[in-house]
Amino acid sequence: MTREILFTNAKMITPAEIIQGTLCVKEGDIADIDSSVSHLPSRIDLEGDYLLPGFIELHTDHLENHVVPRPGVRWPSMAAILSHDAAIVSAGITTVFDALAIGDLVENSTRNRDLLDMVEAVRTAREKGLLRAEHLMHLRCEVGYPHTLEIFEELVESSLVRLVSLMDHTPGQRQFTNLKKMSHYYQGKYGLTDEEMKKLIFTRQKNQKEFASRHRKEILKRCKERRLPIASHDDTTSDHVAEAASEGIVLCEFPTTLEAAQAARVFGLNILLGAPNLILGGSHSGNVSVRELGRRGLLDILSSDYIPSSLIHGVFLLHQELGFPLPEAIATVTLHPARIANLKDRGSIEIGKRADLIRVRWDPPLPVIKNVWREGKLIF
Repeated sequence: MTREILFTNAKMITPAEIIQGTLCVKEGDIADIDSSVSHLPSRIDLEGDYLLPGFIELHTDHLENHVVPRPGVRWPSMAAILSHDAAIVSAGITTVFDALAIGDLVENSTRNRDLLDMVEAVRTAREKGLLRAEHLMHLRCEVGYPHTLEIFEELVESSLVRLVSLMDHTPGQRQFTNLKKMSHYYQGKYGLTDEEMKKLIFTRQKNQKEFASRHRKEILKRCKERRLPIASHDDTTSDHVAEAASEGIVLCEFPTTLEAAQAARVFGLNILLGAPNLILGGSHSGNVSVRELGRRGLLDILSSDYIPSSLIHGVFLLHQELGFPLPEAIATVTLHPARIANLKDRGSIEIGKRADLIRVRWDPPLPVIKNVWREGKLIF
């Protein structure tokens, strides 16, 4: 028997317009979109609520927060991935790229210690059918870390890896141009003394000179062989963006300045920005304001970064305060990330696409997620 679901009395946000009416799902895909209201007994009456495509999150560090919920606390990995998944789904995210960092500035950091365990937890939970969202992997490669390439070569063989980004957090450049701010952040996070911080800066700058160029070249080569999309992280200058564009990189992830974002637009790179920055009105680390970039048309994709629920809040803020048409605002967390990640089967409310759907009620001043479906199955 064909499994059919009817959503009616819904404001459906398609790529081009908002249609009030009925959506039919068959066997997990969108089968029909109609402007009439159904009165069939089996219908699901959305009572005038919005029906959105499921969100696609390309960059979230949220899993790390569940693995290490407090400094010095290490939570069991399987319990952490299930808790992370629950938070992701409740935020309307039906496809998530868990951003897993290879390398860090601090040698004994939790990122370095727990990386392989987190990867295995994602794989195991998927294989056992324990996850409600679809979890894929985004490998964040710290090019100046001595062991990045060997770890990358091991992990990139997995079919779950669908996005790679190149990072260079070497002290004195990009996000950490201001060494005073960088020292304040790392000393506060890891309890480093002034002498330990001085040694860390020296060592990382030395490693950058020795490893970054070779690692960057080799990772780019392997990604191109596998046709994996590549992002450049924390670009600060137009030269950073020009280099990325010349290497075939397609995504400018969290540009830290207006200059870098403008260059990304000139060179044809998609621009990914953080929803927390948008909601709070600025960056906690002094980077360019997402609201300023949004008003200038320098925003293609929103990422929740470290707060999953910031996506739903952020897209309605784009509409309410920055004047984005609602379909355009929704596309920053659905259609645009789907295109970057080559996910042609999802990302919009169109016939033939996957029925990854979110029911949202506008309850001023906030949108409220009422239900979430993945491939037509209720998951929240």
